[in-house]
Amino acid sequence: MPEPKTLFEKACRGIRESRPPVWIMRQAGRYLPEYRKLRERVDFLTATKTPEIAARITLQPLERFPLDAAILFSDIMTPLEGMGVGLDFAPGPVLDRPIRSAADVDTLRALVPEESAGFVLETLRMVRAELRSDAALIGFAGAPFTLFCYLVEGGGSKDFATARAFLHAEPEAATRLLRLLGTSMAAYLVAQARAGADALMLFDSWAGLVGPQSFGRYVLPILKDTVAAIRAEVDRPLIYFANAGATLLSQVRELDADVVGIDWTLPLSRAVQDLGADVVVQGNLDPAALFASRSELAAAADDVLREGAGAAAHVFNLGHGIHRTTDPDQVAFLVDHVHEQSLRKAG
Repeated sequence: MPEPKTLFEKACRGIRESRPPVWIMRQAGRYLPEYRKLRERVDFLTATKTPEIAARITLQPLERFPLDAAILFSDIMTPLEGMGVGLDFAPGPVLDRPIRSAADVDTLRALVPEESAGFVLETLRMVRAELRSDAALIGFAGAPFTLFCYLVEGGGSKDFATARAFLHAEPEAATRLLRLLGTSMAAYLVAQARAGADALMLFDSWAGLVGPQSFGRYVLPILKDTVAAIRAEVDRPLIYFANAGATLLSQVRELDADVVGIDWTLPLSRAVQDLGADVVVQGNLDPAALFASRSELAAAADDVLREGAGAAAHVFNLGHGIHRTTDPDQVAFLVDHVHEQSLRKAG
């Protein structure tokens, strides 16, 4: 195991320091005026596929705020093009041809990251060269079930009813698709680690749409295999975030993740009860709290800090991605407040 260098890496390994590290999901993006200015010149896909632009966007939040980690600017759908998926953004992902049968699954190929996602790896190398030494770099991928939802549905949805129906109506084909996504995302994350990522994150944005029984039958076995494949190749802290996954945590406990992200609907202390006190938790301020008064925002942040105190370690974050209309000055206040409160208690 490599020696953890940064505050973020130490927390991911269960080492508590004077304060928890802070970063924000979707911190590189639409709420920042410098991002919007840059995007006036290029569309989203061009931005993700041009390493010089993607690297600049990745670094923008750390140039404005004293965050403890940068996360790659990309999209969970990005690697799917390398698997033979026709994809556009309008503004959300839209697939040319959804996967609706066993024959459709056979049209896909395993991802070879170096061949079809080389621009992502180059972005990571460029960020690694510029990132300050006390900040970590996070690579990420979509978890197999979440990608499965988009592939079968053909785009975004509130309930992914078509995808969930396919899971039950065609369990063999669905499992083959999930397995292909799992092995491909494992290869993708391994390649990101080798390109300079200090930690890796699996976003399971739609895991909360399945109940514990279906999660245990279809989703968890693939996740376990995905994590095992990553562990066999690289040693990096691994974060797993199952949005709306409060009912799944006792099963997530079985996953060999270093850190479990928790959405804002469940107090961290309750999550620790299900996960165990030896697990590191990440989260989980409600993104809407950033629209509150400064005093209310400070109180909400303090609640999260107290709730995270019972875990092995705590990575302070939001409970989901930051909203695009958030005032960056509120983010600056939040980060400073977490630093000050934590250091005050340590002193």
